[in-house]
Amino acid sequence: MAIPIENIYFLLCYAWNKLDEKERVDVSIDDKTELLDLFAKVLITSSKLLLKRGIDKSYIDHQEEISGVKGKIEISQTLKRNLLFKQKTVCTYDDFSANIITNQILVSTINRLTRTKGIDPFLKIELAKLQTMLLGVDLIEIKASHFKQVKLNRNNRFYGFVMNVCHLIFQSTFPSEEKGKYKFSDFTKDEKKMNQLFEAFIRNFYRIEQRKFNTVKKEIIKWQFQEDDIESHQYLPQMETDISLENEEKKIIIDAKYYKETMTVNYDKERIRSSNLYQLFSYLLNQQDGSEKTNMATGILLYPTIERDYDLDFKYDNHKIQIRTVNLDTNWKNISTRLKEIINV
Repeated sequence: MAIPIENIYFLLCYAWNKLDEKERVDVSIDDKTELLDLFAKVLITSSKLLLKRGIDKSYIDHQEEISGVKGKIEISQTLKRNLLFKQKTVCTYDDFSANIITNQILVSTINRLTRTKGIDPFLKIELAKLQTMLLGVDLIEIKASHFKQVKLNRNNRFYGFVMNVCHLIFQSTFPSEEKGKYKFSDFTKDEKKMNQLFEAFIRNFYRIEQRKFNTVKKEIIKWQFQEDDIESHQYLPQMETDISLENEEKKIIIDAKYYKETMTVNYDKERIRSSNLYQLFSYLLNQQDGSEKTNMATGILLYPTIERDYDLDFKYDNHKIQIRTVNLDTNWKNISTRLKEIINV
């Protein structure tokens, strides 16, 4: 499944809940743009906005041996190192600096991209210029744990989008056989990663773009089984919907599934994936709590497609069961319209 680059960018903006960046960052995408170059363009544009706004700084603790006194004297360490006769002290002091984890991740990601094979030469020059604008910020060997150290608050929340981009670049670039160089792995070819992206996109799209349902969330559904003992219950798998939409009168459960091929083919006939139907059927039966809206809840299996749309309708008891697709190989207006039609907004 080949999704246009521009639509991949929009999917990411929705999934990250950063819709303002979708309009603010002009990535100037054309038919020849590669995914690696898209990441570079987004990082360049958003970093320039960040620098224009002013990069974040914070107080950093330093401890060193110095002549004289600066900040707080660490007496025990000074005596232990026998420094007094050298007229030196061990001091701890604060320094207001831009050399903090968010900026270290940013400058290191920029540096990583400049060393990634296949990047557009002009974008590489732009990235190198950006790196010189972040002098005084240390290069680090980025690890997954570094992103967990990032703490966003009201004052630095504008780093959220940039950190998401950096994290995606980190996950998509790997050391190559050539020392000091990286190779790019196209995450759109990874069905598991695309399934996570598609699910997050659909959930946030409905959270942002419709007003018919005031609740849009993941929902944990309990099995309506009776157990002879408490111990048996712990072995049941957890049921969690991808998207549950609710208002006072109506409920829709959506299971968003990403596959390279929408349907399976058996003896030259297209079939709905049975495991997907079983899962949705379990959600519908076990979420019933006696109320009218749960007894009449609609279940939707939603798939992306780039060739043709499917609109299949079934019914079990009072439950509508629908199979729907959204074509991701079309302009964004059509995608938006289609998704709203699916929930009848």
